[in-house]
Amino acid sequence: MIAVLGMGLLGSNFSRALMKKGAQVHVWNRSPERAKALEAEGAKAFADAAEAVKGASVVHIVVSDDAAVDSVLAAAKLAPGALVIDHSTTSPGGAKRRSERTDLTFVHAPVFMGPQNALESTGIMLVSGERARVERVTPMLTPMTGKLVDLGERVDAAACFKLMGNTFLMGFMAAIGDLIGLGKALGIGPADAVGLFDHFNPGAMTSARAKKMASGEYAQPSWELAMARKDARLVQEEVERAHVALTLVPAIATKMDAMIERGHAHDDWSVIAKDFI
Repeated sequence: MIAVLGMGLLGSNFSRALMKKGAQVHVWNRSPERAKALEAEGAKAFADAAEAVKGASVVHIVVSDDAAVDSVLAAAKLAPGALVIDHSTTSPGGAKRRSERTDLTFVHAPVFMGPQNALESTGIMLVSGERARVERVTPMLTPMTGKLVDLGERVDAAACFKLMGNTFLMGFMAAIGDLIGLGKALGIGPADAVGLFDHFNPGAMTSARAKKMASGEYAQPSWELAMARKDARLVQEEVERAHVALTLVPAIATKMDAMIERGHAHDDWSVIAKDFI
């Protein structure tokens, strides 16, 4: 029997996917009606987390943050040594602290998934920590995801890489927002503006560009910082004329100006990452 604590969009669909694979699933949620809704699909719902986990071979937690995870662990009153797999996005410190607890066997396995991925067992799941623990949970986690990425024995590595991935996604969404904002300033509607991606695929260059930035080698430019700054100026002039405020470009322009001031005008524009290398 498997217990799943937390019936948000991911937790509920993890439960559905596990049941489709033949597992007996106990479910719990702080708002009991969310857990109760899964009974029609074969789950057994509990109003008490401690009752939900009784007899479970593994307990999956899918909640919002460190405080929620700690609250659920306290409410579950787990038996000594209980196996707990936490899929929540939490701080690295919180993941490390819980992994060091001696009263349970804790593994952090956050995900890059939407609800449909959880239902279809696709997307990406990260895991890290003590080798024996990771080896133990790997057969349990592999059927739940399209790709299980083992990040090694550092217990907080999965938490770190999840936050780094989410940081990129935030910037990615901000960049799309700025593109739509510039389109508005130029009299181009949102649907037409994002139609650019039918022809232009920046994702294809992401890995190579990231490796260039991480290498610390900026002296042979493919796009000089001064020229990139010129283009940022053109963008800013257009949006200011139309009284449209962008999110990302102004911050990048400020960073570009600082690096030009430091003598990097003719380096590759990826030199904006220099202070982090």
